[in-house]
Amino acid sequence: MVRVMATGVFDILHLGHLHYLLQAKELGDELVVVVARDSTVKRMKHEPVTPEEMRRELVDALKPVDSAILGYEGDIYRTVEDVRPDIIALGWDQAFDPDEIEGECRKRGSEVKVVRLDRLEGDLDGTTKIINKVISLWSFTKSIERIEGEPSEE
Repeated sequence: MVRVMATGVFDILHLGHLHYLLQAKELGDELVVVVARDSTVKRMKHEPVTPEEMRRELVDALKPVDSAILGYEGDIYRTVEDVRPDIIALGWDQAFDPDEIEGECRKRGSEVKVVRLDRLEGDLDGTTKIINKVISLWSFTKSIERIEGEPSEE
């Protein structure tokens, strides 16, 4: 059995996430997804919109996912040691060096293959794009309200 590990924030689930997880699942028999801790997200990206346990539960419910766990804070390789994947699937935009990950895993006694997956091109294929669109739509609605003098439903 080939175990695949995928990682991410999964803050606002979108089609890019689903595409990533479907591609990762195709690489093996079992897909374990590591969801980043809130503290890691804050340090590396932004303030998370949804709490870590909620993000983990949502990811765990997705069809291609066999299990979803929360990652460790600090040493990312501790999670790799626990999961013991055969393959680590990286998203197209994840800022990790595949050779570096393979080398560190080898140093720790694990032969892991790291695969960079393809990007899904689309209008709303990222959390930031979705947030920006919501802000834009909200701003547009507020502008119309000011012009027409009528509050919209929120």
